[in-house]
Amino acid sequence: MRLTGRHSSPRPGRLRPLRSWRGRRVFAGSVLAAFGGVSAVVQFAGQLFPGVVSRPGLVLAGSVTLCLAWGLARARPQAAVRQEFTRPGMTVVVEEGDLFDQPGQLVVGFTDTFDTVVDDGVVINDGSVQGQLLARRYAGDARRLDAELATALAGVTPVAWESARDKPRGKRARYPVGTVAVLGTRPDLVFAVAYSRMGNDCVASSKVQDLWLGLDRLWDAVHRHGQLERLTMPLTGAGLARLHDMDEDSLLRLILLSFVVHSWERRICRELHVVIRPGELGRIDLPETGAFLAGLAAGARRHV
Repeated sequence: MRLTGRHSSPRPGRLRPLRSWRGRRVFAGSVLAAFGGVSAVVQFAGQLFPGVVSRPGLVLAGSVTLCLAWGLARARPQAAVRQEFTRPGMTVVVEEGDLFDQPGQLVVGFTDTFDTVVDDGVVINDGSVQGQLLARRYAGDARRLDAELATALAGVTPVAWESARDKPRGKRARYPVGTVAVLGTRPDLVFAVAYSRMGNDCVASSKVQDLWLGLDRLWDAVHRHGQLERLTMPLTGAGLARLHDMDEDSLLRLILLSFVVHSWERRICRELHVVIRPGELGRIDLPETGAFLAGLAAGARRHV
């Protein structure tokens, strides 16, 4: 949908801190705290310099403006967190951005049927990460993507086959949840991990256990094929897989925990970048994520 007119779009970033519940909470708390501090300063200054408060309306307006500005600055979402791990030697970054603008190897979630059809928007949504993979890494060439998937899955035995009557759209071979198809060539590999099940009605669904299993198999595949190069992944499970058991914060921590725990056993890559879509960032507490990563780094030092 295209918006036109003078008021179709606010200035970038002006109201963004207040779009999330956390942002509004931090804004309100910061404004109240700042107002208390400013009030104390004004009272103290009034006792020492009576002339300063001779125009109370102006002082009040200035104080309110200062407090509001402080609240907005405090509520402004953090754009990224970065944690260095010394044992094993690696870096974990959580950042806002566009997954497909990132260099190197990518992780993309698939369903157990490895469907790719986006033409009608019924099987695969063209706005999903998988739909963007087809459009931006394969220039819309579904045949090439399907051919690479077929080659990567040649050694994997399907666990079931759907009939044309039961699943009239898309592919009908079902692979085990957790299957990882490694696509492309280095340094631009794509790790296509099946962590959800495609229903015969073309609605994908997943469970926490499925995501954990998918992550487990993903790290194994990256260890075997990635040669420790940088790996970038989205907030897997936050899209159309309908993983309703967990919010975005919990999903992110699950991914980070899985990666660090598996890295204790063997080094997976030098850098992991989890790229958050701008629309998801307001629902994630990045300062808390930073603290969580710092705790994992401390735990890793004790573990090794």
